[in-house]
Amino acid sequence: MSKGSGSAVRWLLIIPYIGLLWVPFYNSRDPVLFGFPFFYWYQLLWVPVTAILTYIVYRSTRDAD
Repeated sequence: MSKGSGSAVRWLLIIPYIGLLWVPFYNSRDPVLFGFPFFYWYQLLWVPVTAILTYIVYRSTRDAD
């Protein structure tokens, strides 16, 4: 993999920031999932999503170095 494509994959790390930066988007109680208000489960959903994105970036840039 070329160095340029590894740099492009690093842009995936910005997705969690965009998803969590604008608090008014998820500052509500509804919809409720398993008794958790939207405000909480939306943030908790980003934990595994961020881990998966970090893994993808790690695997794609590790071979480039």
